[in-house]
Amino acid sequence: MNEKDKTKTEASGKTGSSLKRPRGFLSGLVRGIKKYDTKYGAEWWIMVAGIVIISVIVLSALFPALFTSFNPSDQNAGPQMAPPDAVHLFGTDNLNRDVFSRMIYGSRTILGVAILAALVSSFVGIPLGLLSGFVGGWFDRTLSLVMDSLYSFPGLILAIAFAAMLGPGVINITVAVAVIYIPTYFRLVRGQTLTIKEELYVEAAGAIGAKRWTILARYVFPNVIATVVVVFSLNIADAIMTEAALSYIGLGLAGGIPDWGMDLSMGKKFLPSGVWWMITFPGVMIMLLALGFTMLGEGLAEILNPKLLEK
Repeated sequence: MNEKDKTKTEASGKTGSSLKRPRGFLSGLVRGIKKYDTKYGAEWWIMVAGIVIISVIVLSALFPALFTSFNPSDQNAGPQMAPPDAVHLFGTDNLNRDVFSRMIYGSRTILGVAILAALVSSFVGIPLGLLSGFVGGWFDRTLSLVMDSLYSFPGLILAIAFAAMLGPGVINITVAVAVIYIPTYFRLVRGQTLTIKEELYVEAAGAIGAKRWTILARYVFPNVIATVVVVFSLNIADAIMTEAALSYIGLGLAGGIPDWGMDLSMGKKFLPSGVWWMITFPGVMIMLLALGFTMLGEGLAEILNPKLLEK
């Protein structure tokens, strides 16, 4: 075979392999989906649906210019309270602002507050729960009393009290929302720690001379984190509703920041006049985002359940 034939053979081989790659990727993806569908069933699809919902809204929050060309604060975007059409997909509000752009940019606000509040509450509640359950004694009794006192209040009432005390603002509302979820992480992690520290492998680690902090970090915490991941997702879903409720009653953010709860509150005034889009779309977006994180949490709860994995 001469050099020209070799070149043609190599080129055709490369072309054939390049054509097979996409097909191979798709077949591998289908096999992976079938595998997880067989193993987890409906829980897998619940989790996937939640991930899709969250991903679309997060994408719109990160790259709003891809979805709308209007400024959410522009009071010359269109006619006043115009119904949805091809230009203004969700209509306009009483200040001539484009409702769709406010939904897109408002996703940044509600996602930022909810996720940051969940992170703050977990960073405080998880270490306190670990220490309380592992150390025990007066330290455990004191912390449990404080957390039970906070937990006894309805979450929204406690958030309203803190929001009224701290005032409006992103940081203040984040703190107000975060405080009400600290006892949730504390109680969960403390209960898990009390159970795990009695296991034989933990006692064996102590018997061979492992330090208490080593036992806590290497043997207790890794066995708690799976449950915390599930609670974290559900925590974000609840924080979304709480933040929207605070904004709805006027204890949320400043007026210049796009926020779904604030738009929902503004839209209710014009509902008797037949302006349904000002209240419908903010409500749907709040429900959809909270549903996405709830579905993610419920799917993870079933998938990470050891009893389910044994089937």
